[in-house]
Amino acid sequence: MTSPVTPTIRPARPQDVPAVVAMVHELAEYERAPDQCHLTTEQLTSALFGAAPALFGHVAVDEHDQPIGFALWFLNFSTWAGLHGIYLEDLYVRPAARGTGAGRLLLATLADICVRRGYRRLEWLMIDWNPAAGFYASIGAEQMNEWVPYRLSGDALHDLASQATAAGTRPGG
Repeated sequence: MTSPVTPTIRPARPQDVPAVVAMVHELAEYERAPDQCHLTTEQLTSALFGAAPALFGHVAVDEHDQPIGFALWFLNFSTWAGLHGIYLEDLYVRPAARGTGAGRLLLATLADICVRRGYRRLEWLMIDWNPAAGFYASIGAEQMNEWVPYRLSGDALHDLASQATAAGTRPGG
């Protein structure tokens, strides 16, 4: 039996987008929410490679340069630290490639970007039943129990936005 080849990590390229979109849908299936995932190849291409991209991506590739995992991320900012950081939106490694070190290498790549650019943090959220919690703990990641995420979307988002319109504010974006 041959041992698995250590994957290579590189920035995502336009030709990787269909594979990354497929893996995002696999992730949604894994997280028991496939009906909530609507990402298209066109949307991700625009987000990663449009005129002013605010989303960045890296892929783990096999010996044939085929994506087997990905990390999609963007910059955040800590007003207390006065510095940017990386927010990891999604990390996924295909089941057949788990155990090859792809996940660790994707995170190590983002950590290296943080260190080289002087960013203070690499942060992400994880669904509470994900068995990756043990892996994250093994690399020194701390669970942030005191911070509770909030989300505004759908009708509530539109209702609140209408209050800005009604008040005559002019959004700057």
